[in-house]
Amino acid sequence: MNLKNSQLDVDTWIKEHGVRYFNELTNMAQLTEEVGEVARIIARRYGEQSEKESDKNKDLGEELADVVFVVLCLANQTGIDLQAAFDKKMDLKSVRDKDRHKNNEKLK
Repeated sequence: MNLKNSQLDVDTWIKEHGVRYFNELTNMAQLTEEVGEVARIIARRYGEQSEKESDKNKDLGEELADVVFVVLCLANQTGIDLQAAFDKKMDLKSVRDKDRHKNNEKLK
């Protein structure tokens, strides 16, 4: 997945079909809602809560894609090049955390 291209795809979709971006606070609330839907599926499908019949057909991939879509919207609205930010984060984690998890006794 190329985040730069995904940001462009979202921007094109918003301009062609969405009229305009929701404001940043509305999108933050939307992101919280979408993350909550992911959490509900994970808690019931993989956690200890029982899954309601009405939730059994929910698609985790679709809900994760909703989260990504809103994150891309927020990045576009705030002028963030998410590809550059992600690459920078991966570089940082690769240096800072390169041995951290290998040396974590809890993970052995």
